[in-house]
Amino acid sequence: MEAHFTVSSDHPALPGHFPGNPVVPGVVILDEIACLWLAGHPGFRLAGIPAAKFLSVLRPDEPCRVQFDDAEEKSVKFDCFSGDRRIAQGRLLFTSVAP
Repeated sequence: MEAHFTVSSDHPALPGHFPGNPVVPGVVILDEIACLWLAGHPGFRLAGIPAAKFLSVLRPDEPCRVQFDDAEEKSVKFDCFSGDRRIAQGRLLFTSVAP
């Protein structure tokens, strides 16, 4: 699965992170990634993030592409890119939501 996101320069987490040199916080990137996967998998919720590595800076308004490898139903590996530059990689855990 592949999906895309862009964090707008008016995102509330950006002021102060860092003045004059804005950088999208890692937690915002992880939230976007988890929300993208969940949008295509109703009936699940995020259970944990056992691995996440940030390899490059993501700037506001910079398009980002996420590739998911969900070979296992509840464990999903991800790679996040801006152009050819890898921004982040890691693994998310999900659990079924009780009906």
